[in-house]
Amino acid sequence: MPKPARHGSAVRAVVTDKREAILRAAIKVFAGKGYFNSKVADIAGEAGIADGTVYLYFKSKDEILHSIFDRAMAEFIAEGKKELAEIADPVGKLTRIAELHLERLGADRDMAIVFQVELRGSTKFMQEFSAAGFGEYLDIIRKTIEDGQNEGVFRKEVKPVVAAKILYGALDEMVTNWVLSKKAYPLPPMAGEVLSIFFGGMSCK
Repeated sequence: MPKPARHGSAVRAVVTDKREAILRAAIKVFAGKGYFNSKVADIAGEAGIADGTVYLYFKSKDEILHSIFDRAMAEFIAEGKKELAEIADPVGKLTRIAELHLERLGADRDMAIVFQVELRGSTKFMQEFSAAGFGEYLDIIRKTIEDGQNEGVFRKEVKPVVAAKILYGALDEMVTNWVLSKKAYPLPPMAGEVLSIFFGGMSCK
């Protein structure tokens, strides 16, 4: 009986590796050519596989785009929850959330281009955006703000969901500016600039 189990694990590993290779290739192709100008054949070529192999793992180019987002958000949320569990105060948690947001996208320019530009060019994706991992991400920020209000750290008259969207929106704009800028500069330090303004408006005087 052990043999089939090991064989099954090996097969799953191959499938996972192949999917990963396709997704990484798609990120590079979408960032370089643009989502709408890219073809499945371009992705297959970048991944070094036959066109038909892509369809064994993904039904369409649109599904590949969704999978890129879902995987990235799942990884980010998992990492964020793990780190936030080690931080007690709301200010420290929001600080780390902002840092992680800019660190992850700042470390992968192709991914940042896909997130900030290509994903938003798909009307279908944007309509489903809030139902995906983004909703969970925004909820983590909202809950942290609520905790801060309950502890007397943040102003209670501010709606947590509005404040969460403001913080996310500010971080999101920093990434977009970084992607579109012709001047090279590190993205992570921008977290401090955003948080200085955010905490200035949220903190109890």
